[in-house]
Amino acid sequence: MKAKLLGPLVAIGGAEDKSAGAGILRRVVSMAPGEAPVVGVVTTASSIPEETFERYRDVFTKIGASEVLDVRMREREDAETQDALDMIRRSDVVFFSGGDQMRLTNILGASSALDAIRERRKEGAVIAGTSAGAACQATTMIYGGPADDSLKKGAVKMSAGFGFMGGVIIDTHFLQRGRFSRLMEVGATNPEYLGVGLGEDAAVLFAEEVIHAFGPGHVIIVDSSEITGSNVFDLADGEAVTVHNVKMHALVEGYGYSLKDRRVLTPEELGAESLEQRVAYT
Repeated sequence: MKAKLLGPLVAIGGAEDKSAGAGILRRVVSMAPGEAPVVGVVTTASSIPEETFERYRDVFTKIGASEVLDVRMREREDAETQDALDMIRRSDVVFFSGGDQMRLTNILGASSALDAIRERRKEGAVIAGTSAGAACQATTMIYGGPADDSLKKGAVKMSAGFGFMGGVIIDTHFLQRGRFSRLMEVGATNPEYLGVGLGEDAAVLFAEEVIHAFGPGHVIIVDSSEITGSNVFDLADGEAVTVHNVKMHALVEGYGYSLKDRRVLTPEELGAESLEQRVAYT
């Protein structure tokens, strides 16, 4: 068996089911070590942290968490407190809520709390996030850009993320908010980045060199690595971009995408091993 190097990394497209079924969140909890994991909920991105925490406390408790911790960090100094660090170190799942990803990176960037989260992942803890809590996972993240007018140079705003996953750009609420052009503009300027567009109530597990899709929603892969042309370098900011030979794939649960080979993997190719079993090889 391969050595377990890092705990599972899960990105969710937002608006995931929080009912008693809670399919995606239930799978996240099932990936944690132990039968009754402790879940630490980071509501930093949210403008309504109390309400957000209460919703997640209720659902995580119903689906098997032994304890749900309110890792409340609203200012940069909060990310240095012993209380926050102790809760992170106790958490088998660290879950980032949605909201504003720039608030997340501003408050947690270069902090002791973020260092502790990275350390917990090295120890096997699950790191998961939804919406803003998913977008921030990549080395480079999208933080803005109009969905209906993003194929213009400079329209998509990008900044540094937490770097849990390299080589990808994650966009969320992807189909519901019509964000295809955002990842096309990113691909025109950064063809090496694979665009991962997460629909609502859809998720991916990043495991080894494979992206595994799960949940009832769609995962859209936007691959610009073989584009044959673009005018982006000739343009001033705000001018319309053309880009040729962008590849797109729509994945549903059971399918995957090989980062190494840049191709879709069918359920037959991935084999009978469950998502939870694959976590052991992350």
